[in-house]
Amino acid sequence: MVDLEPTVVDEVRTGTYRELFHPDQLITGKEDASNNYARGHYTIGKELVDLVLDRIRKLADRCNGLQSFLIFHSFGGGTGSGFASLLMERLTTDYGKKCKLEFAPHVGTGVVEPYNSVLMTHATLEHSDCAVTFDNEALYEICRRNLDMDRPTYTNLNRLIGQILSSITAPLRFQGELNFDLTGFQTNLVPYPRIHFPLVTYAPVVCPEKAYHEELTVADITNACFDPANQMLKCDPRRGKYMACCLMYRGDVVPRDVNISIRRLKTERNIQFVDWCPTAFKVGINYQPPTVVPGGDLAGVQRSVCMLANSTAIVDAWASLDHKFDLMFAKRAFVHWYVGEGMEEGEFSEAREDLAALEK
Repeated sequence: MVDLEPTVVDEVRTGTYRELFHPDQLITGKEDASNNYARGHYTIGKELVDLVLDRIRKLADRCNGLQSFLIFHSFGGGTGSGFASLLMERLTTDYGKKCKLEFAPHVGTGVVEPYNSVLMTHATLEHSDCAVTFDNEALYEICRRNLDMDRPTYTNLNRLIGQILSSITAPLRFQGELNFDLTGFQTNLVPYPRIHFPLVTYAPVVCPEKAYHEELTVADITNACFDPANQMLKCDPRRGKYMACCLMYRGDVVPRDVNISIRRLKTERNIQFVDWCPTAFKVGINYQPPTVVPGGDLAGVQRSVCMLANSTAIVDAWASLDHKFDLMFAKRAFVHWYVGEGMEEGEFSEAREDLAALEK
């Protein structure tokens, strides 16, 4: 766990979950990145990156089969964008072809977040193998609608994201009928190296009060994954085509039920796939049922599914981000803060061109 300033990590050092982390793995600097990509990437971040890599090396040395790196960072903050991209560049140098999976929330509270997000995406396009992004607004809506919450908290959002991460890593931790590792998951989801931004959906998201009265079948939870309202990122997959889908089931699920559900989906629902990928579905089944926080807002259920789908519909999210970037950059607003930290203005134009190519 790394931050360029100590306040948040200090809360972990003294908080309820402090025993989960070895003190050496909690690393902080002395001053923050001030919501500035350039500070995280070029100045403040450079002072800390060697220490972080040394701690990662010590952990990696203890692994007998290092498979991949899971990197959790904010998309638009100074440290989350600038330092995370610097770290990923260095991980590529030190660990070559080891898979790197990113998990990054779009928060949308900072004025310069469009700059940071575009610069981050540009810097990591060649270094990331798969980047799963979450939209806080979409998560809030899911909590309000499915869990009957008036004012969801970050804890509620994080527990929902936790279920997704648990589903993705479950094949590494438990036995299953159709288990696949993280490398296999990425191989089936990413048709071209630069198109590695899947949409994520999880079902069922249901509160304990409702769960007692609803028996959700494999068909029910599979159908829920293709409902735009259950997506963790704001864009409509019906406006694009699917290139690949990974469905990761947990709990009381048998392959026959999954095959029937997928066949029915293909025939009954208006789901479009690109013509060059006829099979499109990769399925994993893990017998360990999902675990929830005792007394929490999510119900313990017999079965669940997490879907990661590579769809052309994500272009809407990029178009929205690029539009916000263009509005500010046309006036060169705030650019001097970045140039003052050693960046060149040309890097903004280069990053924007890269994302324009991604949109196409």
